[in-house]
Order: sequence, then structure tokens, then C-alpha cells
Amino acid sequence: MRLHILKLFLLFVFSFAFLQSKAQVYTCEGALGDPVVSETFGAGASNPGPATTGTDMQYVTVCPEDGQYTLVNNVNLGNGNNCRPGGGWRLVPHDHTGDVNGYMMLINASYTPSVFFTKVTPPLLCGNTIYEFSAYVLNLIGSGGAIQPNLKFSIEALDGTPLVDPLITGDIPPSASVDDWVREHLTFKTRATDNQVVLKITNQAPGGGGNDLLLDDINFRACGPIIKRGFTTVDDTQPKDQCVGDNKSYTVKEELGPGYTNPKVQWQRNIDGSGWTDIPNTTNPSYTFPISSNIARTYQYRLAAAEGDNINSSTCKVFSDPLSITVNDLPVVPDISPASVCEGDAYTITASGGVSYEWEGPGITAANKDQNPLVFSVVTPADAGTYKVTVTSAGGCLASKTTTLTVNKKPVIQGDFNPVSICVGASTQLNVSTPGNVTYSWTPTAGLSNPSIANPIATPADTTVYTVKVSSNADCFDTKTITVNVLPPPTANAGIKKKIFEGQSVTLDATAKNADIYSWSPTDYLSDPTALNPVATPHDDIKYTLTVTSSYNCGIDTSSVFVRVFKKVVIPNTFSPNADGINDTWQIESLETYPQSLLTIFNRYGQQVFKSIGYSKPWKGTYNGKVLPPGTYYYIIDLKNDTPKLTGWVLLVQ
Repeated sequence: MRLHILKLFLLFVFSFAFLQSKAQVYTCEGALGDPVVSETFGAGASNPGPATTGTDMQYVTVCPEDGQYTLVNNVNLGNGNNCRPGGGWRLVPHDHTGDVNGYMMLINASYTPSVFFTKVTPPLLCGNTIYEFSAYVLNLIGSGGAIQPNLKFSIEALDGTPLVDPLITGDIPPSASVDDWVREHLTFKTRATDNQVVLKITNQAPGGGGNDLLLDDINFRACGPIIKRGFTTVDDTQPKDQCVGDNKSYTVKEELGPGYTNPKVQWQRNIDGSGWTDIPNTTNPSYTFPISSNIARTYQYRLAAAEGDNINSSTCKVFSDPLSITVNDLPVVPDISPASVCEGDAYTITASGGVSYEWEGPGITAANKDQNPLVFSVVTPADAGTYKVTVTSAGGCLASKTTTLTVNKKPVIQGDFNPVSICVGASTQLNVSTPGNVTYSWTPTAGLSNPSIANPIATPADTTVYTVKVSSNADCFDTKTITVNVLPPPTANAGIKKKIFEGQSVTLDATAKNADIYSWSPTDYLSDPTALNPVATPHDDIKYTLTVTSSYNCGIDTSSVFVRVFKKVVIPNTFSPNADGINDTWQIESLETYPQSLLTIFNRYGQQVFKSIGYSKPWKGTYNGKVLPPGTYYYIIDLKNDTPKLTGWVLLVQ
């Protein structure tokens, strides 16, 4: 029994001593310090490898195989690292920070667990201080089914003794996008005697089908309480702006959250990125200071906090996010030249050098005071005067310029500008007038007696639009136009010869140019002898003459047309050549008036039985001197006057 109790006691003492030998595990939810250890793998055009990370993997400059790594600033996008095209690795265009020139560690993990990263910190750590060991990881496998990366983050003493339980990340699944890196971190609190530790990242997953990853931005730094800060109050964190030459006062204030037993603070400043320095005698929660600068620059302020005298150690204190104050240059506004503008013209005044503009002057209204360019669509005498523009830069700084606008009176042309019509070869006088000391210029000059006077004589060869420009001594001008229509003499064309049969009508298709008065002679048988295209119904051949003129009285012209009136041919359809003195021949009325006509008669078999040029002797119903038998015969009559042939039948009876 006593032995059993002794064993339990010894086990308790051993367990307590082991726990005391380890640093405590904490969660870092507050501010972070500057890195004690930082590995970003570099940046630039040249590959920086191999890495100085203490890895036991093999470095290669090509696509790594199992157990190898390389340094890249992209994956599958060139630069000599076109790995696994179409082979399952993700297209990663840049490192964790988004820098296309930044490098990262591309790892093809081996079957045997490897050390990806190991580093001994400088002997500058403070006891009883919380530190965070972190890194960014991206799973290179773009889909499921492969082995997922699984890492172990360890913190050990120099002799290899674990100082805190390691962080086992477990499987890191594929991210939704190549920008969704996973931040893994292990936080612990040093013991009183710890001033140097060993950091390790090792592989927990086997190699083979998967377990390919990117590693970037490995940091080890102090972690402290939450620090709120702002201008005047901790709620106002917005950057501030002032202008060169201004003298302003600011108060920065902080609230330090719980976590330190004996907290101490120190305000720091960084001017134009030159580096952070302590501001003497600023160890209180608030700090008030003036800024007056004659040059543009940027000021940043942050609060350093630490446990007691650790405030004096760069590796043991933490920092708030910075507050920014920017001293902005005044806008450089180019001079605006004075302008002399004619009344009624459009004019634009343009300023530059800023992001917003405000105008003052006689032509400025609520609607246009913020315009740039400042546009006058129609300048009036009331717009003349001095104009001032106030230019505001992106940083809210102001500068101004002035200019003047002179408005000159515009000449006004007076006169009759209605179109003028003249006959070819005739002249007309153009006449305008303008009060004041002006000059005249007419264009085109062709046909003008003097293009530089107010009332030149115009004798154009063709219709011409004359423009007169009247200019004042201030180069203001007015223009007007006068059209001179040149009317040529009329021409008549009575049209082509007409042919009709007696009793028919025909329209005379006459044409005329430059004429509006028409007259036909003789007027016989015309529907309207004053119309250009009357209807004619003559009984006999007739010649009509068209006379044309115009209301502008630019001459007379005539033209004639002949209308041929053919007599109507009447064809009987029966005759009886029986010598009884009644209807013994085939009498065709008026056919004899067509001496060139051709008559041909056929029997029902198509045999020609009669032919006659002209019809001076009517057909007697015979063929070769013999009377033909009764029956139906067929005829064709060609009048030889370009009219359709006449066809039909005639019945021969006894």
C-alpha cells in the first residue's frame, strides 16, 4: 500500500515538473511586434534560391519532384517554373502579398516527413512574453481526392526540448481561390529564462499523390494586448491631411487592453517611410503635437507597448496600427491668359492643377461656378470682367489664379437678303450696310465688280450664293448670304412625230426648260393650247408649234411637231362576185389612201390567192382569172405605217 502511494506521488511530481518545463500556450488576439524572425523569400527579377530556411529538402531550379523544393514568384505562368501544365497544380500568379515579383517556397513533399523550415531566433527574447509563430500556406492541389498538406509548427529549446505543444494543422483543403491563403500560427509565452528558441515547420502528411503546397511570409514576433488608437478619441482612425504652410495641432490617444501586469507605452514616429523612432518624453496614453511644414511629407504615429522594462527591447514590444498625417503640396495652377471675345461667340476658360474648381466673376452663377472648363455658350457684354478660380488639390489644398475677359461688340449687317433672279448675262447690285468702322469681304469673288465694298455689282455666269463677311477692328465679324439665281433662256421641245387614225386622240409630249408660259398654234383640235401637254384630236394631218417663255422674260423659243392622221380602214366581211352589179368586188374603204400597203389573201389551206400593193383595184374573188369557189378566205393587211397589221376573214358567196 505504501509503495503504491509512493509511486503515485513520484508520478505527480514528475508530471508537474514536466509541465513546468514547458512554456504556456496562449491565443494572440491583440497587437503584434516587429518580426524577430521573418522569411519572405525575397523579391525581384532574379531567383534568390536556395532558401536559408534550414530545410532538409533538396533545392532545384526546375519543377520539383517528391522531396524537392524551389523558389518561384508564380506557378504555371512561366519564368522557368512552368510546372505541371494541366497536371493538377493551381495557376498561382503571385505570392501571398499579391506581389508578382515576390517569391514563395514551392514544395513537393516527400514520402518521408521533411523539415520545411527551421530557424534559431536571436538571443533577444524576453521572459514571460507572448510570441506568435506564423506562416501562410496554400494547397497547390486544385481538387479533392489527393493527399492534402498537413503541417506541424514546433517551438523548441536549443537542446531540442519542446517548449510548447506543437500545432498540428490537420489537412489543409484546397482554397476557393488562389488568393485565399491559410494563415497558420502557434502562440506561446516564454518562461523567465527563455531568451532564444528554435522554430520548426515539418511535414505531417506523406508524399506521393498530392501534398504539394506553397509556403510564404513566415514570422515570429511578440504578441500583446489589443491597442486602440485614434485622433483625439480612439474611434477616429481616419488619415488626416493638411497643406504645406499650415500649422495644425493634433492629439493622438490610445487605450491599451488587459494583458500586462506593469504596462509601459512609448509613442513612435515615422517620417516619409524613413523608419520608426521613439518620440522623447511620450510615455503617456495621449500625445499632443503640432505639425508645420513647408514641404510635402507623410507622418505616421504608432504606440509601442510592453511589459515593464521590455519597452526598451525591440523584440519584446508590440505596436498599434499607425495613424497617418499627410502634408500635401499646394496645387500648381498654370496662368490663364486674358481673353478678348466677340459678343455672341462661345468661349471656354480652362484651369488645371487640381481635382475641383470654384469660379468667381460677373458671368458666374450657381449652375456654373463649379464647372471646369468654364463654358460660355453665348458671350454677352455682361460677362466681361475679372474672373478668379480657386483650385483644390486631392489633399484639399487651395490655390487661385485670376484672368480677364473682354467682350467686343459684334458688327450687325443690315440689308435685303432675299434671293435675286436675273437672266444670263444680266447684272444686279448687292447692297448691305453696317454702322461703324468695318471692312467688307465678299466670297466667291467671281462675277463681282469689287469684293471689298458694301454694294458690288454681281454678274455671275451661274446661280451663285454670295457670302459677305463684315469685320470690325477687334476681329469680330458678322456674315450674311445672298443667292443670285441665274436664269438661262427657255428651250422648247414639241416632242416626236405622232401618228393616229382618224377619230383617235394623242397627247403631245412636249418638254420645256426654264419656262413657265406655253402657247400652241394653231389651236385647232387641242384640249388646252396653253398647256405644255395638251390632247390633240385632229381630223387630218397637222403641224403644231409650241412657243415658250418665262415670267422672268429671259427670251422665247419655239418647236414644232407633226401629227399624221391616217384614215380609218373599213373592211367588209362578205361580197358576191356573181356579176349582178351588186357587191361584186371586195370594197375596202380608205385602203387606197395607203399606196404602200400590202394586202394578201389566203384560202383555208393557207394558199395565197391574191396579193396587192396599194388597193387601186378591188379584189373580184378570182385567182389566175378564174372565180374562186364560195367559202371563207383569210387576209393580212400591212398598212406600212408602223401600225399593227390588220387580219381577219371574208366570206365569198355567189
